Amino acid sequence: MSLQLPLDDAPEALRSPVPASATVSPAVPVPVSAPVPVRSRFRAPRLLRRALVLLPLLLIGVWAAVDWRTMYDGAARLGSADPWWLLAALFFTCLNWLSAPCVRQGALPERLPPGLLIASQFAAGAANHALPASIGAHAVTLRFLQGRGIPLARATASLALYSLVRPVAKTLVLLVFLVARPDLLHLGALVPDEWTLLLVAGGTALGLATAVVLMTTVRPLRRTLLDGVRTALTDVRLLHTRPARILALWGGAAAVPLLQASVIACVGASLGLSLTWAQVTFAFLAASTAVGAVPAPGGIGPVDAAMVFALAALGAPLDLAAATLIGYRVLTVWVPLLPGALVLSALVQRKVL
Repeated sequence: MSLQLPLDDAPEALRSPVPASATVSPAVPVPVSAPVPVRSRFRAPRLLRRALVLLPLLLIGVWAAVDWRTMYDGAARLGSADPWWLLAALFFTCLNWLSAPCVRQGALPERLPPGLLIASQFAAGAANHALPASIGAHAVTLRFLQGRGIPLARATASLALYSLVRPVAKTLVLLVFLVARPDLLHLGALVPDEWTLLLVAGGTALGLATAVVLMTTVRPLRRTLLDGVRTALTDVRLLHTRPARILALWGGAAAVPLLQASVIACVGASLGLSLTWAQVTFAFLAASTAVGAVPAPGGIGPVDAAMVFALAALGAPLDLAAATLIGYRVLTVWVPLLPGALVLSALVQRKVL
């Protein structure tokens, strides 16, 4: 008697032998590559961030080594000055630090956090003295705006509006001084000669011609500039429908030169300068308007020379005018430079910039 297994009644397809290709092969160990350390992927950005944190302090050290004599002479002059007038000059300096964030906010429809905005502009002031033509300040501000979620086109348009409003407001304030006090201010000695006017006109024409050539020949640049112009025009119309933005933009821009001139007037009074506040303010407005477009770091150099000439033309002794400008630069550049660099480093380290 034969035993019948259950598989004997199964269909033929199920009782066919299993192909050799379908047989299970023994497990073969697959070589696995060694895991890449996670820290090596982020080592380069960390080193770059640390370098950016230390860069402002390095720039201060280089600048101190180059311009040490000026800082020493200015500090020595201020050591013998009237401390109460110097305290007043420091007060106007602090107000000037708040005017730049006010203008920045007025040039942008979006509301920015006030604390971070003031800190970023204080840091931008330190960067402004390292690169010419306000490139350092604009770079810090652009990075800050992008970190707040502002699109690149709108952030660039805000910088352009900021750069345009400040000289326009300064010129309007200068015209107000010319109309209000024509008998007090000696204009004849401060009017530039025809060679200076020709040089300014030539530089302006060269800048405009360069911009036109770049726009017509470089297509990506032209597209970017046109997008920026459209965004700027849209933002200008939007901003000028809001009274708070108008006051912050134009009021802050008009207050900046008045506060800077007040610092110079207070420093001059502490050293015994006999000129009035109106005379010093007009001299600063005329000097900064005439040579303010010269690309120097923080305006140092051309503006100082023009300011010394303007004060001397108004009757101030030449050595006293030079000492006043040195003291002004110590208060507005050297005193806030180290704190501004530290704030800049802290903002970079915390990834705000």
